[in-house]
Amino acid sequence: MSRKKWIMKSGIIASILLLGACTESDLEHEDETTQTELKQTEKKDTNQNTSTNENSDEKNKSTSEDNEEANNSNGTAEDEETHEIDQESLEVDVENPSSLAVLANKKYSLPEDYTPENLKTVDVPTVLPNPEIKQMRKVAAEALKNMFDAAEKEDIILYARSGYRSYDTQVQLFKNYAANHGEEAANKYSARPGESEHQTGLVMDVTSESVNLQITSDFGETKEGKWVKENAHNYGFIIRYPEGKSDITGYVYEPWHLRFLGKELANQVFDSDLTYEEYLIEKGVDIEIQ
Repeated sequence: MSRKKWIMKSGIIASILLLGACTESDLEHEDETTQTELKQTEKKDTNQNTSTNENSDEKNKSTSEDNEEANNSNGTAEDEETHEIDQESLEVDVENPSSLAVLANKKYSLPEDYTPENLKTVDVPTVLPNPEIKQMRKVAAEALKNMFDAAEKEDIILYARSGYRSYDTQVQLFKNYAANHGEEAANKYSARPGESEHQTGLVMDVTSESVNLQITSDFGETKEGKWVKENAHNYGFIIRYPEGKSDITGYVYEPWHLRFLGKELANQVFDSDLTYEEYLIEKGVDIEIQ
């Protein structure tokens, strides 16, 4: 199947790169909280790789909403927030960094100079003080807010820990991981620059007080983590690195790592019970697996 190309309004917002450059202490904090997790998750992941038994709503929109989206598809910066998938042809644009469906992994990297348009500070409880990682693309930030609000109504309190990261931030973060754990280990738990989904502005790592606001696989066993697993797709998010799938995704189980795809695509991926890579292949998109 050929990939549909969406024409986006070009432009690089260089000033945003300067807005939230992570401080050394923030990066060290991120790395420090992961050290115990590296050992725990590596053991779990080794066992899970021997057994890979990992286990649409929102389609009926009003005519007025459909017409509004059609009228707004004129290539402006705001329009990029509605570009998801062509439901009829099931074509997705996995190469365009501005696409909600963009694929960023060890085989498909983002341009060094790519900065998302419409970055916005999230309006939810956060953990770390650095302003850069409190950002997401506007459509994802709003969806995150909706999800956190819905969770709170069910007495589920979530916190946002790490969202957008620039290419330069990821350079430093990967160096820190590699220095502390070795490059081979770091490559399992941290993305190399350009390969991180965080650079898309479509990701937020979430946590809860039940795991001391850390990023840990234990989050998946908490009531908050279970709620996220069962409900995130209804707000356009998927758990990007599910359990027992590191041979496909290239990364260990990360129940905290939420990737925004938009409601329809997220629901389709969720219903398929596949990783995003596997889902794309099943739909005929020509991609390589790491």
